[in-house]
Amino acid sequence: MSPVKYVVCVPDGCADEPHPDLDGRTPLEVAHTPVLDALAARSEIGRAAVIPDGMPPGSDVGNLAILGYDPARYHTGRAPIEAAALGLILPPDRIAFRCNLTTVGPDGVMVDFAGGHPESDAAGAVIADLESELGSGGEWGPAGTVEFHAGVQYRHTMVAPISWQETECVPPHDHTGHVAPAPTGIAAPQVAALQEASRRVLSDHPDVEANQIWLWGQGPQPALPSFVEHHGVSAGLVTAVDLIRGLATLTDMRITEVEGATGWYDTDYEAKRDAALAGLADGLDLFVIHVEATDEAGHAGNVDAKVKALEDWDSRILAGLVDGLDRMGHWRMLLLPDHATPLQLRTHTSDAVPYLLHDSMVEGPGGEYSERGVAEADFVPGHELMGRLLQRL
Repeated sequence: MSPVKYVVCVPDGCADEPHPDLDGRTPLEVAHTPVLDALAARSEIGRAAVIPDGMPPGSDVGNLAILGYDPARYHTGRAPIEAAALGLILPPDRIAFRCNLTTVGPDGVMVDFAGGHPESDAAGAVIADLESELGSGGEWGPAGTVEFHAGVQYRHTMVAPISWQETECVPPHDHTGHVAPAPTGIAAPQVAALQEASRRVLSDHPDVEANQIWLWGQGPQPALPSFVEHHGVSAGLVTAVDLIRGLATLTDMRITEVEGATGWYDTDYEAKRDAALAGLADGLDLFVIHVEATDEAGHAGNVDAKVKALEDWDSRILAGLVDGLDRMGHWRMLLLPDHATPLQLRTHTSDAVPYLLHDSMVEGPGGEYSERGVAEADFVPGHELMGRLLQRL
């Protein structure tokens, strides 16, 4: 057991750009965050390149980097990470696709990449019918072509042959309010046919706003060394998102499930804070707290919700977290998002994000934790920050 306790805070997609509704400021600059401000005043503040050049700006890439795994070496796609969270072990001849429940207009416009954020039970019923009618039990099933597996809310998984790998499928959240490009490449006809056929299945579920599936993020399952093997400390995390659970599964981190963790604005911040303190008190050396709300607000273009989510982070997680960590003794914290999700763009960007590195026993140079506050700082490769947190770099 390490004599120091470590915590990693991930306000997903919280970094942004100046917004006209905020008088040219960003949500980080506007939000009332006295605890974060006090931490920043005695921390190292800088800019992290969590998305390497040429890689897609997604949570899969960004969170790999935050956990200290070089995405350029380990990333194989988003969907196979989520598949691991569902307990799916993919053989070498199979790949996983992310399967969103989406709302697409008759003109092809991506109305809602999240299909109205259905409840997981209702969404699970949709996936069960997709599997029965289009998957292994239905018209695509006799040759074992595809299988559907239920995840959480609008986020699900489809397994397909590895021959479908070389197909270009765009992330639906990149095209909100616009016509989303159709798939291209080797398996484009099959992917497009499945998406179209899913409309018939969704029409039998009027309780769900989504009207079709959208397939993307495909790849084979990656081979990642365990967190303790890679970093020399034990670790756990709490999240409401299958992608993050999948990373924990693939790296043998302890996953703590808490009631009320929704992946939405109404998530139970206090429960996540308490899970971190309990895990550290129970002997873990490091704990990751992941909250999706800031990212969801960015995708929705909801200025007020993004500011409120940052203020909830401060008052409902950081305030009690700092007090609890102080009672444990020496502790260190890394805080940063996995990517930026600007409100005006409503999708991810590859821009570097602000990071905070804090040591309870060391007075750091201090600064302002905001995009403007780190604008002149040199870039740090995102995957190197874990080593710096653990004082191994």
